[in-house]
Amino acid sequence: MEGSKTMITYIANLILPLFIFTLILYGTIKRKDIYTPFIEGVSDGFKIVLEIAPTLIALFFAIQIFRSSGALDLLIGFLSPLGSALQIPKEVLPVIFAKLFSASAATGFLLDIFKTSGPDSIAGLMSSIILSSTETCFYILSVYSSCVNIRKTRYALPGALFATFTGVIVSVILTYAFVH
Repeated sequence: MEGSKTMITYIANLILPLFIFTLILYGTIKRKDIYTPFIEGVSDGFKIVLEIAPTLIALFFAIQIFRSSGALDLLIGFLSPLGSALQIPKEVLPVIFAKLFSASAATGFLLDIFKTSGPDSIAGLMSSIILSSTETCFYILSVYSSCVNIRKTRYALPGALFATFTGVIVSVILTYAFVH
């Protein structure tokens, strides 16, 4: 088993350098300029980062203010009866809420659950599946909408929230299916 793990790690470490070498070799053989498109792609990437940075910063600040002010605790207290009805542990509710806005914040809550309850606990397993089955709705809508100047999102938010709710419900079902 250990030998196959080492082989997989070795192959994984070679994939990117081999891909880059193959591109350079292809460009050399076909006498194509591959450096200029690469530089243009990097330049376009930086422009996109600069366009979405203000939205990202505002979103991160809003999440931190919400958490620091105690509003998150109030919201979790309000949602606890619904969570109990759906058999969602109380400590998983912040993961669900945070995931709507930021995967990083949700991962932070997940790590807190791992420390307090353990990764193999119901809360740890459920949170892990939820993070894999849902999307950062408000983050995606705000970043993509601002990036392409969409002002009217119409049914995008209700559709995204419905998909997230569905992902949470399926995650709960899968968690209990794996545990029992």
